[in-house]
Amino acid sequence: MLFGLDGVEVGLIIVFVCLFGGILSGFPVAFAIGGAGIISFGIIAALDSAGLMIHQAIDTSSQAYRDLVNSGVKNDTISLFRYPDLPRVAESVFPAGWETALDRNVSFIVNRMNERVLAGQSIETLLAVLMFVLMGITLERSKIANDLLTTMARVFGPLPGGLAVSIVVVGAFLAASTGIVGATVVTMGLLALPTMLRNNYSPEIATGVIAASGTLGQIIPPSIVIVLLGTLAGDLYSAAQEARATSVGCTDALTYLGEPAVVSVGTLFQAALLPGIMLALLYALYAFGYALLNPDKAPAVPMGATNSEPVTRGEAFTWFAGAPVLLIVGTIVLGNLGIIGSQNTTVSSFSEIGDAASLRTNVGDECKAAMIELHGQEAWDAAIQQQVDIDASGGIKASEKLSDEAFAEKQAAKVAAAAPIGTGVAILLVLLSLFLTTGRGVSPSAESRPLIIGGIGVVLAVLVDIVLVSPLTSPGATVVLMAIPFALIMYGVVYATGLCSKNELIRVVFPPLVLIVAVLGSILGGITNPTPAAALGAGGAIMLAAYRKLRDQDRSPKVIIWSTLAIIVCILVGVNFDLRINQDGVSFESWFAFFVAYGAYLYAVFGLLFSCWILYTSGVLTPVVRETAKVTSMVFTILIGSQLLNLVVISFGGEHYIQQFLKSFDNELTVFLIVMLVLFVLGFVLDFLEIIYIVIPIVGPVIYGGTFDPKWVTIMIAVNLQTSFLTPPFGFALFYLRGVAPASVTTAHIYRGIIPFVLIQVAGLAILWFFPSIVTIVPDLIPN
Repeated sequence: MLFGLDGVEVGLIIVFVCLFGGILSGFPVAFAIGGAGIISFGIIAALDSAGLMIHQAIDTSSQAYRDLVNSGVKNDTISLFRYPDLPRVAESVFPAGWETALDRNVSFIVNRMNERVLAGQSIETLLAVLMFVLMGITLERSKIANDLLTTMARVFGPLPGGLAVSIVVVGAFLAASTGIVGATVVTMGLLALPTMLRNNYSPEIATGVIAASGTLGQIIPPSIVIVLLGTLAGDLYSAAQEARATSVGCTDALTYLGEPAVVSVGTLFQAALLPGIMLALLYALYAFGYALLNPDKAPAVPMGATNSEPVTRGEAFTWFAGAPVLLIVGTIVLGNLGIIGSQNTTVSSFSEIGDAASLRTNVGDECKAAMIELHGQEAWDAAIQQQVDIDASGGIKASEKLSDEAFAEKQAAKVAAAAPIGTGVAILLVLLSLFLTTGRGVSPSAESRPLIIGGIGVVLAVLVDIVLVSPLTSPGATVVLMAIPFALIMYGVVYATGLCSKNELIRVVFPPLVLIVAVLGSILGGITNPTPAAALGAGGAIMLAAYRKLRDQDRSPKVIIWSTLAIIVCILVGVNFDLRINQDGVSFESWFAFFVAYGAYLYAVFGLLFSCWILYTSGVLTPVVRETAKVTSMVFTILIGSQLLNLVVISFGGEHYIQQFLKSFDNELTVFLIVMLVLFVLGFVLDFLEIIYIVIPIVGPVIYGGTFDPKWVTIMIAVNLQTSFLTPPFGFALFYLRGVAPASVTTAHIYRGIIPFVLIQVAGLAILWFFPSIVTIVPDLIPN
């Protein structure tokens, strides 16, 4: 044994030293990881050939081992960590020779590249990385951060520590719209740091809040970290739960758990929403508290108003708080009363299929005992009774085609249960009404007649929906009946939009906010998966950047505005009309709606191409595409290199050795705490990509193979990885900020400033540890 260490332990040390040395060498990380795998394998193979890599394995032929197995202990739970007194046998770390291990690694790396990079199940989700990177870089080049920083400074500047709070708000906003840590930190460092220092902010609080706020993009959706971690976590959780089910005698995870062992990136986005907001609030509270305790180091800085005319507190409360709250709360109340609700009368021509028992009960005794331990005796007894009732009724009721009378009766019942006001109409009217109230609040002294006409249109639309539009009214007839009310509404909305454009806060925040709502809303609402949503975000970012560029050049952006309206028309027509024209008996209104939607689609495509041309001729599109290609290529090259390194660790038994060590602990919480501490320490020296693709595949089968909610486990890891951007000495956010900070700001200032925010990260992890419902409540409320 070399240095008195087990051969596998020596191999792990060699791998870590080679990886760490490769990263510190200055060679591109994406290639250093693969190189570290090749070099470490060569060193381990040479030492093994010299007889120096000796592994102490359990002697499976010994009587003590056989007695342990005969006593009921499973083979895969027996390890030297749990049973150190078992007889041992010395063997090579490559029992079949390093040549066989090399041949196996080469064949496996080809298979893994095909499965995880080229044509695997997760490749569609990984495409979202490309789109989100393109979206983030485009928005960063469109100077959105400049406008946001200036505007938020004017809003929060008069408060103690207001500039620091504004940095947190902008960081959270950019996190939800770009998610690119480096770009966010550099941009805020260039724009905000000199301003904060000129206004007597201490270098520590200024640099700390900029670096910490810039990393919010790692946890607030749409986060590239969650996309990468989610694709990996889904595979690990599914495989780990299948192994867990078979270990207790069940045929599969669905039988044992009573639900599919699945976790998707969209669900993780839902889970990450509240933790991201919580961290942003903790940052802002710290900045505000620091300013109260040290007013000379974070003073209030009035920087002017954002509105074109003064607004009294009463007017602001009435139109910015009172009226919107009344509209929203009133709509919710009417929904609970059944006045607002679904008007969908679509009825299946087949009967509903019968429900199966909540748990599968046709299992062996070993699986039955494990399921009772997991779900409880009461749940098992309920499932048994459900199965008895199903068997008594002749089995699960099959779906059958309804007769004409049954179909008509079912449709009549659905029509009778329909609400007087449709949900879609109500939501649309509330949004348009908020436009009207906001316009009034921005400019109370302006002519109010157009706004009143718009309000009359809202009331008239509600009356038309109640009196004239029934659940059976065709979409075409509904459009005709609603034409006059919506014409009145749009007259007021167009006037209100002109008023709102005079308010700097609305003018700067509203366009990217719409993009964020469109992207996140489609994912969090379960409308689509992250990849199409990311494509929508990338297209929207290109159009938004082109709009900004045209305004800077004093050119008309009407093409982009009309293209945006064309997208809205596509959505509204697609939601309300049946556009399936490849079936028999297509009505005239369906054909008309199809051509309207198709025309709107073509114009939207033209607007996107026009936006690309504007950015290309302005010298923006080329560097954006080049930078997107660089970042995406780096991510996928790291993915390939890490697979090679991971296979090297597997080849000499390193992965199995680590997993056996973790499984030797009886307490699942202890195991997860050890993993979190290791990830936190590794965050000081490794980037999040290396941790995701090298460390997580090794520890994943253990931490995802227990009883913990996979959403909670993944978000805890994501928050921990976010901390790796902040921890000295190798925190990447600190490097980014050091590169753009003025000479008066030293590295010591940055390190001292970031320490409180690292402690806030640890506090955030503790909060999520003790209150896991913060992670799980949103996915539980939103159906997938």
